[in-house]
Amino acid sequence: MNEPLKITALQLENVKRVRAVSLTPTASGLTILGGRNGQGKTSVLDAIAWALGGDKYRPDAPRREDSVLNPAIRIELSNGLIVERKGKNSALTVTDPTGQRYGQTLLNDFVGQFAIDLPRFMAASDREKADALLGIIGVGDQLRDLERREAACYSDRHAIGQMAARKAALAKELPCHEGLPEEPVSAAELIRRQQAILAKNGENQHLREQAALWAEKTARQREQVSALEARLAEARALLAECEDKLTVARQDALDLRDESTAELEAAIDQVDDMNRRIRQNLDRQKALAEAEDLAGQYNQLTVTLENLRTARRSLLDGAPLPLPGLSVEEGRLTYKGHTWGDMSGAEQLMVSAAIARATRPQCGFLLMDKLEQFDRDTLRDFGAWLEREGLQVIATRVSTGRECSVIIEDGQALDAEAWLGEARAEAPVVGQAASATRNSNANQDGRKTGPKAPWKEGEF
Repeated sequence: MNEPLKITALQLENVKRVRAVSLTPTASGLTILGGRNGQGKTSVLDAIAWALGGDKYRPDAPRREDSVLNPAIRIELSNGLIVERKGKNSALTVTDPTGQRYGQTLLNDFVGQFAIDLPRFMAASDREKADALLGIIGVGDQLRDLERREAACYSDRHAIGQMAARKAALAKELPCHEGLPEEPVSAAELIRRQQAILAKNGENQHLREQAALWAEKTARQREQVSALEARLAEARALLAECEDKLTVARQDALDLRDESTAELEAAIDQVDDMNRRIRQNLDRQKALAEAEDLAGQYNQLTVTLENLRTARRSLLDGAPLPLPGLSVEEGRLTYKGHTWGDMSGAEQLMVSAAIARATRPQCGFLLMDKLEQFDRDTLRDFGAWLEREGLQVIATRVSTGRECSVIIEDGQALDAEAWLGEARAEAPVVGQAASATRNSNANQDGRKTGPKAPWKEGEF
């Protein structure tokens, strides 16, 4: 497999704020272009992007304001290609080691868009970053389907859980009455039973009245016996008959027991209240049953949800991720379990660089602007990671500190060692870059002089 493409040498003249810059970036690691604001650092990156990325990266005003000469760019790549833009129209020329010439199409085969426009990725939304990663590993459609099903399942489970909670709360609030029938009582049935008892009591009263009647007759007959001696035999016979009937009637009356309707009358009066409480019991039982059924549905959806999440994790675990620890959770890019906003500065840089490289593996370099937002420790860690990964990064930083590889001042690349003095040489940092000015800024006696353009204007 061919080695990833890198920039081996760079020469710029009259591009935006650049007056004349020549440098050799470190092959692997971080090359930082330092300097104050407005000195031409970003112009160097813009020139590289224009040269390699095509006219869509052409600056609105590519020629330096105070120059009458046209912009000139020359970039040497590790595969032997030489990329140039010069002349009145800044025409592109791509030449291979045999002298054969090509155009932008050949560069597009090697140069990744993120490599020359990484800020576009770093400024993207969480969803866009996740989509970029999924596009690289080729599981975007499958993961989005799993996420859609997972979201739908979660929504269904949440709704059922709320319904179950409401049913359980309703059952808890409803009173429970002990000692009542399971079904509401019919008032008509109670009235029918009352009428039956009243009819029987009426028959009992009739028998009592009969006993009283015969008692009255017996008394009259006794008077007649006294008064009617002549008719004594007949009267005695009639008396005997009456006495017999009286005996029978009294015996019947002694065995009678009237039943009370008080309980039924009270039940009739209270039937509505009883039925209300019975219905409350039934509502409570129904609510408990529905809550139990919904709880079962909730548990089933929980199992389904876990299965979908396991499938999503398995899908990502089996994918060829560009950086160990990268993943997509709930549609957002994560690294070691942290979302973009919770990553450290070094982690954000590593994730961005890894994804940019994965989009075009044959491109081994990246351009990064405005690294002043990261501290020196972050830059050191990032630079060490780049060296381990064999990645080349050319970056800018508003600084003239020891972390800078080259200082850009007034559009020129200065000798960083001369700028920083001996402290620079004693404490080197990541990504040292060789500037063409290091040889040109020394006089014949070996003494360092002031900054000097790396070549005469219009030389190439």
